[in-house]
Amino acid sequence: MSDRKVRVRFAPSPTGALHIGGVRTALYNYLFARQHGGDLVFRIEDTDSNRFVPGAEEYILESFKWLNIEFDEGVSFGGKYGPYRQSERRDIYKKYVDVLLERGKAYIAFDTPEELDKKRADIANFQYDASTREQMRNSLTLSKQEVEELIAKGEQYVVRFKIEPHEDVCVNDLIRGEVIINSSILDDKVLYKSADQLPTYHLANIVDDHLMEITHVIRGEEWLPSAPLHVLLYRAFDWEDTMPSFAHLPLLLKPEGNGKLSKRDGDRLGFPVFPLEWKDPKTGDVSSGFRESGYLPEAVINFLALLGWNPGNDQELLSMDELIQLFDLSKCSKSGAKFDFKKGIWFNHQYIQKKSNADLAKLFEPKLISQGVNAPLDKVERVVELMKERISFVDELWEAASFFFVAPESFDEKTAKKRWKEDSAKEMTELATLLEGLSDFSAANQEAVVMDWITQHDLKVGVVMNAFRLAVVGASKGPHMFDITEFLGKEETLQRLYKAIEVLG
Repeated sequence: MSDRKVRVRFAPSPTGALHIGGVRTALYNYLFARQHGGDLVFRIEDTDSNRFVPGAEEYILESFKWLNIEFDEGVSFGGKYGPYRQSERRDIYKKYVDVLLERGKAYIAFDTPEELDKKRADIANFQYDASTREQMRNSLTLSKQEVEELIAKGEQYVVRFKIEPHEDVCVNDLIRGEVIINSSILDDKVLYKSADQLPTYHLANIVDDHLMEITHVIRGEEWLPSAPLHVLLYRAFDWEDTMPSFAHLPLLLKPEGNGKLSKRDGDRLGFPVFPLEWKDPKTGDVSSGFRESGYLPEAVINFLALLGWNPGNDQELLSMDELIQLFDLSKCSKSGAKFDFKKGIWFNHQYIQKKSNADLAKLFEPKLISQGVNAPLDKVERVVELMKERISFVDELWEAASFFFVAPESFDEKTAKKRWKEDSAKEMTELATLLEGLSDFSAANQEAVVMDWITQHDLKVGVVMNAFRLAVVGASKGPHMFDITEFLGKEETLQRLYKAIEVLG
């Protein structure tokens, strides 16, 4: 294995929106591939035609584009191992089904759904395996002639893998170590269905991983029970020397930790569980996405990377390059990771601070335009500079900073009751006169002159400045007061002061 080029794959099914757990699996595959100078393959598992959802494949690709997770080959990227869509590989799989049948490693079963249901009713915990297959309608109990006649008549059948009982199957997992499972607990899984001439997940994955020279299979914990079957399939094909290394990632759990994270948890607690907004083509239901909720892609990547893995130090803010450098599967947790969505908001706040004012201004601009504000970019950048420490999402900027662009129409009632005192109108009138006389309206000069005036007149700083803020902003919020008035300029500041005096009295 060591002299083979590292090749990993991410192989989603186009059955709807991509869950954030799937995004994390793809991210870990990406980090592993990049760290080892290997390839990341994008494959589509669409053998279950009944569950196909239009638009899902495009949605998945757009999600990774937004997150800057780049694939080296696969569906829509090309490559020498194609086709990469399983529905386009029917003939390839059929050849390998025939190999297993010829070797006696698989058999044909004609049992109808009704016959299987009857067996389940007759036998508690029924499993199609070595203990029951002799009672069923299959090529092990029927003659060769009967089998050929049934197929010639067009009777539907499946091909099942023949699992020999009482064998310890060892799976060497890069996260969990050696996992040993006895073959007696495994059922004879269906590998192929004549109805649509397509294989099931189990066969298709093994054949694809082998033919595409996949060296490591990094996937969710939910696939761990199928790992022994996959090991047995590799042996059945005599492919043991090319068997990939397995790594089964811990589950993403509900924020409370009790069970697997679902869309319902996001709906209940108000956070997205999909990378992008998803509109269900059947129901028309719209589910929120991280992108549309205002998360920065680099914040989502950093947040997800640390759900079930840690770099072995206290560093929390990690760029993609740093993640690639530090990623180590052996440092993945064996137990599930709680989806702490509040931590996700914290990460977004951190990455907003790291973004340049110019970049944030560009992100803020569409909102300003929608509000009818056409401000010069340098002005928008200044507002962003003053306000970005106070926000976790760019969308919060308008509510937090609209007073920079639009004079308050009204004054917050609670604040006015508390901050506008008996002498406030008189003091604000005097303050307006003082400011009107300034030729230098810089924040530093304003502050020096106003503080001097407050001292000379034996006024209370808090009382004056709170009333001043209420008059100019309309509420008790915003950055340093003189930064606001410098931005607004003398004329606008005075207009706001006089309006407050008039309205508040």
